[in-house]
Amino acid sequence: MIERVLLLGLLALCSCCVLAAAPQTVFLEELTWTEVRDEIRAGRTTVIVPVGGTEQSGPAIALGKHNTRARLLAGRIALELGNALVAPVLAYVPEGNVAPPTGHMRFTGTITMADSTFEQVIEFAARSFKQHGFRNIVLLGDHGGYQKNLQTVADRLNRQWSSTPVRVLAVTEYYRAGQTDFTQLLKQRGFRDEEIGIHAGLADTALMLALDARLVRADRLQQPLGAADGVQGDPRRATAEIGQIGVDAIVARTVEAVRRGTARH
Repeated sequence: MIERVLLLGLLALCSCCVLAAAPQTVFLEELTWTEVRDEIRAGRTTVIVPVGGTEQSGPAIALGKHNTRARLLAGRIALELGNALVAPVLAYVPEGNVAPPTGHMRFTGTITMADSTFEQVIEFAARSFKQHGFRNIVLLGDHGGYQKNLQTVADRLNRQWSSTPVRVLAVTEYYRAGQTDFTQLLKQRGFRDEEIGIHAGLADTALMLALDARLVRADRLQQPLGAADGVQGDPRRATAEIGQIGVDAIVARTVEAVRRGTARH
C-alpha cells in the first residue's frame, strides 16, 4: 500500500514537471506570452512571418499546400538561424477577383483578398512585433503572386523606422530558391521543364511529399492532368526524395539571405 502511494505521488510529481516545462518550439503560437517575452530577452529578436495562401493545386494536392509548406520550412529556417521565432502563417492572400472570378478563384475552395487589405494585415503584424521587442521582422512568401506586396510593406516600414534598430526583410530568396534553384537542380537530374512545371507539377508535388505527404492524393497523381484541372506540369514521377532536394535548397538559401540582411543592420 505504501509503495503504491509513493508510486502515485512520484507519477503526479513527474506530470507536474512536464506541465511546468516550457515547450521546446520555435512557433510563437505554441508559447505563452511570458515565454515569448523571455525568449526575446534571451536574444531571439528575429521573427519570421510565413505567408502562405489557400488556393487550388490541382486534384492531387490539398488547398493548404502553401500554408503547410510555409510553416514547416519557416520552422526549419528558424532552427538553423538559432535566434528566431515563427509567427502564425497568414493563410488568406490575394488570389484573383471574386466576381467574375479570375486566377485561382476559378477553382472551388480558393480564398482571396484585396492587395490593400493584404498589405495592411502584414503591416500591422510587423507593427505588433516591433512593439514587443523584435528587431528583425522577416517576411517569407510561399506564393509568387504577392512577392511585390511584401516588398512594398517592407520598404514602407523601413522608411518610417529608419531611426530605429528595427528592420523588415522581405526575403525573396525564399521563393526564388523553390522556383529557380530547385528547377535547375531537377533539370540536372534529367527532368524536363514541362514535367517540373510551375504549379502542381513535379516540383510542387515533390516538395509536398517531402514535407507532409498527407496532403497529396497519391491515387490522383497517375491520372492525366492539365490546365483545366489547375495543373501546369506533370507530377507523376514526384517523390519525397526529390522534394528533399528542394527543401534543403530553400532552407540553405533563405538562412544565408536572412543572415546577410540582418548583418547589414
